Amino acid sequence: MSHNILLGSWVRRFLMEHIVNERNLARNTQVSYRDTLALLIPFATAKIGKSVDKLTVEQITPEVVRQFLAHLEQVRKCGISTRNQRLAAIHALARFIAMHSPEHIAWGTAIQTVPSKRGNKEAMPYLDKPEMDAILAAPDRRTAQSVRDHAMLLFLYNSGTRAHEAARLTVGDLDLEGSPAAVKILGKGGKTRLCPLWPLTAKTLAPLVAGRAPNEKVFLNRRKQAMTRFGIYALVKRYVLEVGKNMPSLLAKRVCPHTIRHTTAVHLLRAGVDINTIRAWLGHVSLDTTNIYAQVDLEMKAKALAQCEISTKRSPRQSWHSAGLMGFLKAL
Repeated sequence: MSHNILLGSWVRRFLMEHIVNERNLARNTQVSYRDTLALLIPFATAKIGKSVDKLTVEQITPEVVRQFLAHLEQVRKCGISTRNQRLAAIHALARFIAMHSPEHIAWGTAIQTVPSKRGNKEAMPYLDKPEMDAILAAPDRRTAQSVRDHAMLLFLYNSGTRAHEAARLTVGDLDLEGSPAAVKILGKGGKTRLCPLWPLTAKTLAPLVAGRAPNEKVFLNRRKQAMTRFGIYALVKRYVLEVGKNMPSLLAKRVCPHTIRHTTAVHLLRAGVDINTIRAWLGHVSLDTTNIYAQVDLEMKAKALAQCEISTKRSPRQSWHSAGLMGFLKAL
């Protein structure tokens, strides 16, 4: 069988050569594409009855892709956005193979005709000020771990960073003696941005990094290893559940580190900070992304207006409402 026909060799080239060398995409993109293929390939081999390293390119048919997407939604209980993200990775692989192998152009075109799915746009979750304050106050700060937890929660709220940005933050990225204190954040696409720190945030971080080397990670786990984004997710979830015992409104929301990021943006907007400043603060490439927060704030104002009683005889207006290949994928 021609080496050019086997899927495994193309997957390796796609992840190692194309994503990294040709496109210079972020490590998170490579990991996301890898995770998609690590799910798709075992699914396809189970459907076809072939071993992983004998799977050919054209055995990943549009029908197999459709079945895989249905499996994500029905069995793995993934949402539409996750389903579409996985499909985007498969489309990218199909484009890469078709671009480098003329004999697979028809196959690549067929795969790319599998459409993404439209879904109802979910309301963007964010926390009200009392909810955010309660989460920040939850760590008792009597142990080293709870001191770190408080510093992490305060830093996430102050800076609006993504979980992976906070996880890779180094001591050298902090300027706690400046006026104002600030942090350099490495964001998507290798872009950096500066964010001011509240005096309280700087004071809280100072003992955490005192005497440590500039290249060390700021936030460490119990084993003195760098926290991962999964560890940060678990930290936030733990305190949300704790606070939620006395504040049921929290348990009705899907709260994660990204929710705190949304909360930062909405609270900045309500404090009168202009959209362009918030865009730079959060590291958004497009102003359209930041404008979502303005829409959220407008909805909030409209709901508040709807609560006002106006004496009028007019009709009330409506309110707004496996084998070698699998081993490679695991090791990447």
